[in-house]
Amino acid sequence: MSSNALIPSHRKPRRSASSRALRAGVTGGILTLAVTGAAVPANAAEKPVAETQEMPTITSALATLSAKSVDTVQQVALDYERQALQDSTVVKAAKDAEKDKAAAEKQAKADAEAKKKADAEAKKAKEAEQARASRSAERTTLVGSSTPSGGSSTTATSTSSSTGSGNTASLVSFLKAQVGKAYVSGATGSSAYDCSGLVKAAYKQLNIDLPRVSQDQSTAGTQVGLSNLQVGDILYWGSAGSAYHVAVYIGGGKFIGAQNSSTGVVERPLSYSQPTGAVRVL
Repeated sequence: MSSNALIPSHRKPRRSASSRALRAGVTGGILTLAVTGAAVPANAAEKPVAETQEMPTITSALATLSAKSVDTVQQVALDYERQALQDSTVVKAAKDAEKDKAAAEKQAKADAEAKKKADAEAKKAKEAEQARASRSAERTTLVGSSTPSGGSSTTATSTSSSTGSGNTASLVSFLKAQVGKAYVSGATGSSAYDCSGLVKAAYKQLNIDLPRVSQDQSTAGTQVGLSNLQVGDILYWGSAGSAYHVAVYIGGGKFIGAQNSSTGVVERPLSYSQPTGAVRVL
């Protein structure tokens, strides 16, 4: 024995019984738990019942999570489909709007062109009417001026002829006698007339049988220009062959006609209503 063996601080501590058992168990390949040398019960290695029941709970949770995942995927798919439909609708609406805009611009351009053309035609017609009125005023200038030597002038315009002789005197006399009588559609006298009825009745005084309606009367004689009118010429409004109104030129830039139910038979200047054309039957 060593001389130091009796000194407590140099002694090796003795292993407890439990430590020796643990070491032996590890060496033999078996781990035996021992607490203060007590034996481990036989059923100590079994898991508690609560631990063995965790598996079904986890499985159920996984199944629920899987179902939720499927629902989420389906919802996402529906959201994408809804968004795609909305995008398609927006694109279609934009295209339709572009088409409508293009159509509106095209129509506006066509309307502008039509208005421009109508304005040009109206201006042209107004200028023509003013020119006709000017010519009418010139040709209705009657004899009345005196010569410097004291003699009287005997000249007259080319659009008038003597109303004091021949057939024209009788024609104008009859027409003046009808002024103030009523206008009745289809009437030919003697207390009422329509426009063509008055013209037919006037020429009947000269034993000239004219067609009954204004369309035919507008082609009954020789077409003459409005700048070369003579007393007795038939004036018409509208186109030759499709005139809608007629009257008789009585000279002096005036005509007599059965105008309408409001005015009846009247005497008016050409400027009151410029005729379209004229025919000569005398």
